[in-house]
Amino acid sequence: MSTDIRVRRVYDNASPGDGARVLVDRVWPRGLRKDAARLDDWAKDVAPSTGLRTWYRHDPAKFGEFRRRYTAELAGPGPREALGRLRALAADGPVTLLTATKDLSLSQAAVLAELLRETS
Repeated sequence: MSTDIRVRRVYDNASPGDGARVLVDRVWPRGLRKDAARLDDWAKDVAPSTGLRTWYRHDPAKFGEFRRRYTAELAGPGPREALGRLRALAADGPVTLLTATKDLSLSQAAVLAELLRETS
């Protein structure tokens, strides 16, 4: 069984194929009304720590190290439990991980999607 995990910007319109829509940012996206987000969940516990986020600043040169540090953070008790909830959600159908990040390929959502696909 292939897990259907998608990564999209939270500012994009919801699509019928999105399945469960989960925001994976620690901070609420600027300029977005909560009722306009069409979220099923806001998984703050899987977001990178504030320290890691401010160190990384979406610098492409730091992405490899960001991925390593972020994966290590996800092994902690709170994030690990939240990751388990995402896995359970993915077992029930498509999941779309949402982020405000402009470059999705360099985002925590991309790292999470990769992890969820590998372990499901």
